Amino acid sequence: MSISEQIKELEEEIRKTPYNKATEHHIGRLKAKLAKLKEGADKKKTRKSSAVSIRKEGDATVALVGFPSVGKSTLLNTLTGAKSEIGVYDFTTLKPVPGMLDYKGAKIQLVDIPGIIEGASKGRGRGREVISAVRTADMVLIMTDIFNLYQIDIIKNELYEAGIRLNEQPPDISIKKKDRGGINITSTVPLSIEEQTIIGILREYKIHNADVLIREEATVDKIIDVILGNRVYLPALTILNKIDLGKVEVNEPDVITISAEKKINLDVLIEEIYKRLDFIRIFLKPPSQKADFDEPLVIKRGSKVEDVCKKLHRDMLEKFRYARVWGESAKFDGQRVSIEHVLEDKDILTIYTQ
Repeated sequence: MSISEQIKELEEEIRKTPYNKATEHHIGRLKAKLAKLKEGADKKKTRKSSAVSIRKEGDATVALVGFPSVGKSTLLNTLTGAKSEIGVYDFTTLKPVPGMLDYKGAKIQLVDIPGIIEGASKGRGRGREVISAVRTADMVLIMTDIFNLYQIDIIKNELYEAGIRLNEQPPDISIKKKDRGGINITSTVPLSIEEQTIIGILREYKIHNADVLIREEATVDKIIDVILGNRVYLPALTILNKIDLGKVEVNEPDVITISAEKKINLDVLIEEIYKRLDFIRIFLKPPSQKADFDEPLVIKRGSKVEDVCKKLHRDMLEKFRYARVWGESAKFDGQRVSIEHVLEDKDILTIYTQ
């Protein structure tokens, strides 16, 4: 039996098996086997294919993902002045087309990704190569129009199958392998799945000795994601285009309605993109000079002094001595900090080099 046949057989068995406490362990083992087979198949196919790559520039990269002919190219051109080809036929965009959006001091790279279709995660329509480009982005914009709402769930499923988790945080679950002692499971929250189910999943991956610490509600899928360790967690928004051609009611926080052609609600979209990217602004103060409040340095929340050094100049890290910080992250004004210091929004930073 081929790998693809085994995958289909497992998917069918999972689909037919009702999920309850009695079947939880069995389904957990099936899902672990399925994920392992898919992982092996993906690696083989990836070696044979050429990935679609994005040359990342600016402060963050946002991937525009959608079926062909939903208006991605029009939106990119309108927001950034790029020249992505627009056509009335499918698959007008055959390679990623970047454009740069300047907003509140941030340079946001928008990339029009070639259209994906159902079955993309399995390689249909060069889908595997296209999705590989999405994995390198900092944010995903899922785009369709008001006449094709069904495409949203398809795209989300294709991205999920490719290991991309949208609007999720990495599971607060750690699995530390060891040489002996069996599998020990510790949880700071009530377990929603049986310990034997977790042990069964680990054994499918030949993990027989490990310390497992669970700090949030665990599911079979989350345990598998942690074991594989190659999932990508990205913020995402869904865009419904062409609202100038009809009406649609949406009450979900992650959905924004626009008209790329008529430039309706684009200001709302840009602000939400900026918000979801979670930027902070740092004001640089050269030694013995005043801080530059006119041109803040834009970085991602959680960045360290080290990240600022990398962004300013490649030699800054080698010559770094120490830094001083004024603002929310400092215990007192002018605090001397190391390269590992985590910065906060509107901090003032002075870097001292050799």
